[in-house]
Amino acid sequence: MTEDLYHDIILDHYRTPRNRAAELDGSHVHVHHNNPLCGDELDLRLRVDNGSIPTIDAVAYDGEGCSISMASASAMTEAVAGRDLADAEDLAQNFRAMMHGEPVEREDDLLDGIAFSGVAKFPVRVKCALLGWMALRDAISTFRDGQDSSRVVHEEPTL
Repeated sequence: MTEDLYHDIILDHYRTPRNRAAELDGSHVHVHHNNPLCGDELDLRLRVDNGSIPTIDAVAYDGEGCSISMASASAMTEAVAGRDLADAEDLAQNFRAMMHGEPVEREDDLLDGIAFSGVAKFPVRVKCALLGWMALRDAISTFRDGQDSSRVVHEEPTL
């Protein structure tokens, strides 16, 4: 029963993506990741409120790929919007651990991201589910390092 619900959540994010946009007004960071094993590509844009605690003010993604990669990116944007960078980065790490079969520590914070827990059973699909989350981690790192606001990662992201 739970697997059916999770399947429905993933399909809903794929068919009705959240925060999918080619542009994000006032974005501070733009990263492009691709998975050369399957051809999935994803652009991620962050706008950061750089107050006393830097916070994700807005996040958007766009790209082409399988239902898992695009739906996971959609779920990620909902889970991290409004979070401070450290918290969002920790959440991405928690999602990564879940994809590698480790216990989930922040199930409630992952929101619909928890629906991807079953993907861990299919190693070839894990990289698809992680694409958006690893782009987020890279975007946060890029912002913190004060690097050029546009960064393209052509090689397979570190998982």
